[in-house]
Amino acid sequence: LDFERARRASVRRVADDTLTIAEAARRTGLSAHTLRYYEQQGLMLDWVERTDSTHRRYGDGAIAWIGFLTKLRATGMPIRRMRRYAELVGAGEGNEVERLALLDEHRATVRARLDSLEGNLAEIEAKAAVYRDALANASTPVSSAESAQSRAAAARSSSPSTRSATAH
Repeated sequence: LDFERARRASVRRVADDTLTIAEAARRTGLSAHTLRYYEQQGLMLDWVERTDSTHRRYGDGAIAWIGFLTKLRATGMPIRRMRRYAELVGAGEGNEVERLALLDEHRATVRARLDSLEGNLAEIEAKAAVYRDALANASTPVSSAESAQSRAAAARSSSPSTRSATAH
């Protein structure tokens, strides 16, 4: 399903296989409040159908779109950027370059955060290794091994080629 191109006609007749807001919330893992908020913020384009009684109904396209929005939000994209992306998608063809630029920019931000997290994880793993080694060699007190590891980490962080924050 290409949810960027397949926009529904604005008719009140709702297909039988659509979901209520409660069902959509369960399916997507979001709350009904969040689904309403996404709609209020202009993120849902015209994916949310309404019955004659104005109850929201979510089809497969809406669920797929919500899934993508969830990925953007979970990776830290601000609502205003998500709204811009939704506006571009809603405008239809002809703005793919701008859509790609927006996604590439976000991808670079996510990649930088991942790189930072990987560096932090390496420091945590090094610290845990000190404790494992000290506990495996019961003759070396943990505090002595930790001090040696901290001195080595400080030396690494003061080197111009390996500057990084050292956690203790």
